[in-house]
Amino acid sequence: MKYIIGIDEVGRGPIAGPVVVCACAIMEGTELLSLFPNNKLKDSKKLTEKNREKIRSKLNILNSEKKVVWGVGEVSARRIDEIGISLSIKEAMNDALLKLEDIGVSTKSKVVLDGSLFAPERYINQETFIKGDEKFVEISLASIIAKVYRDNLMTDISKKFSMYGFENHVGYGTKAHYEAISKYGMTTQHRKSFLKKLQ
Repeated sequence: MKYIIGIDEVGRGPIAGPVVVCACAIMEGTELLSLFPNNKLKDSKKLTEKNREKIRSKLNILNSEKKVVWGVGEVSARRIDEIGISLSIKEAMNDALLKLEDIGVSTKSKVVLDGSLFAPERYINQETFIKGDEKFVEISLASIIAKVYRDNLMTDISKKFSMYGFENHVGYGTKAHYEAISKYGMTTQHRKSFLKKLQ
C-alpha cells in the first residue's frame, strides 16, 4: 500500500507540558476533504474543539480500514529542558515515524511537513511547506491528531495540578497561568528553560 505522510507538531511555544508530533499517513487516492467543515482544509488551531473532536473520531473508522494510519511522539518538559525544543521536536518526530514503520509504512513514502520541520534523512522523498496544514490534508490531519492528543493530555495533567488551569490554557503562558506559578511555584510539567526570569 502506498501512503503519503504528513507531519506536524503541537506545543512548541507553551511554558508547560510536552511537545507532540504526529506523523499521519494517508493511502493514496483516499478522499478526506469531506471531513472538514465546508470541505476546506484548516490548521487545527483554527477549528473549534468540537470540529477537531468530530474529525478525530471519524478517523478511527478510516484507521480500521488502514486508509489513514498515524504515529504520535511526545517529549516531556524535563527532556525539553535537557536538550532544547528543536532537538525535542526531532526526537518526537522520529518516535512518531518509527510507529508508522512498525506497521509497515515505507521510508520511501512521500513526506510533506509544515513550517520549518524536516524528517530524518532516511526519508529521501520529503518536502517542507509554509502553512502546509492549509495545503495538504495529510499535514492538517497530523495537526488535528496532535492537538487533540496534547489537549487531552493537558486535561489529564490538570487533575493532578488543579490550581494551574492546564485544562484551559493547555500550558501556554497566559496571565492566569503566570499568576498561578507566582502563587504556587513550578511543577514537574513546567519548562524551566522557558521560565528563566522566574527562577
